[in-house]
Amino acid sequence: MMKELKNKNESELKKTLAEKREEVRQSRFGMAGAGTRNTKATKNARKLIARILTEQNLRKVATKTVAS
Repeated sequence: MMKELKNKNESELKKTLAEKREEVRQSRFGMAGAGTRNTKATKNARKLIARILTEQNLRKVATKTVAS
């Protein structure tokens, strides 16, 4: 999974991040209305969001160290 994220460019990461955040949001509203039972999908989406944010932060730190 991390290798896939490292191969994506910044715009692809942002797009995936937005999609997963929307998925989590929809899932939370679905659970409130008792429409969704798949809690594992929400957990996996949240983990992927964290991985994407970690990759973005690593790239940001790498560019700052190179620029310094």
